[in-house]
Amino acid sequence: MDIDKIIKFIKDVVEEAKAKGVVIGLSGGIDSSTTAFLCVKALGKDRVLGIIMPERDTKKEDIEHAKKVAEMLEIKYIIADITDVLKAFGAGGYVPTKEFDKIADGNLKARVRMCILYYYANKYNYLVVGTANKSECYVGYGTKYGDLGCDFMPIAHLFKTEVRELAKKLGVPEEIINKKPSAGLWEGQTDEEELGISYDELDKILELYESGKGINEIVEELNISKEKVEHVFNLIEKNKHKREPPKKLEG
Repeated sequence: MDIDKIIKFIKDVVEEAKAKGVVIGLSGGIDSSTTAFLCVKALGKDRVLGIIMPERDTKKEDIEHAKKVAEMLEIKYIIADITDVLKAFGAGGYVPTKEFDKIADGNLKARVRMCILYYYANKYNYLVVGTANKSECYVGYGTKYGDLGCDFMPIAHLFKTEVRELAKKLGVPEEIINKKPSAGLWEGQTDEEELGISYDELDKILELYESGKGINEIVEELNISKEKVEHVFNLIEKNKHKREPPKKLEG
């Protein structure tokens, strides 16, 4: 991975858009932290705004990690609690009469956060920087018009395992690098449990998929169960719509 190439990419995108800087959602996780470090290297601390968007069930540890990154980088940050917005929507788990729905209510959190990021982007003539990695983009692990809603993605060409290595090089705190990845969409949620596979295994499969290998070839090469490889291929196909623009009638 070429850090200088990523930094140039960030600079070029912001310059081409004639934007004054970028706004980034800080979750306390490795992807947003790594992206924030890269943006500060590219643009300087005064042109990066961090938004921390917790809600009632957000882990205190994640909030503290997000604040730690902002303070390490000396960037301005805003804490925008979204609990009341979720209540206003009548989200399950936030009003007494409704049960929490992992898909509908989990995605609502991501979409509310996207709206907040664009509010500040519009306010200050900034761009919204996305924090998705290549592994998540491939299998569609993200919310359409939520965390996938952004103006550009500086680390979307890197697998999750590559992001870990980059984070170490950049000086992202070890406790952030080593904790279990989580989108924080519900209490106790972890990315790998929801994906049904570890990132280490996922990335090995995706690398071979990208090289054109089929299911049986990958099973043999990695000595991994066929069910796991088929699961990844199914995710790629099922969530293809997240990687494509909205369909429109031609003619």
